[in-house]
Amino acid sequence: MTRCEVCGNDYGMTFEVHAQGAVHVFDCFACAIHRMAPICEHCRVQIIGQGVEAEGRWFCGAHCARAEGKVGIVDKV
Repeated sequence: MTRCEVCGNDYGMTFEVHAQGAVHVFDCFACAIHRMAPICEHCRVQIIGQGVEAEGRWFCGAHCARAEGKVGIVDKV
């Protein structure tokens, strides 16, 4: 059994997420989101959906990117 890196649960059905050369182990999606989801640099919410990247900074949507002075950013629907 493998231990979740967020909650420490020792669980037989953990899963791995491979990202940017690292391997992360979680016991549930909630722990994976907690560790892996970027944080909006304006409103500080965890970005679980698509989000918006502008000049290397992450935002939950175009509204927050514009509030931080990024221009020409629109949400895709």
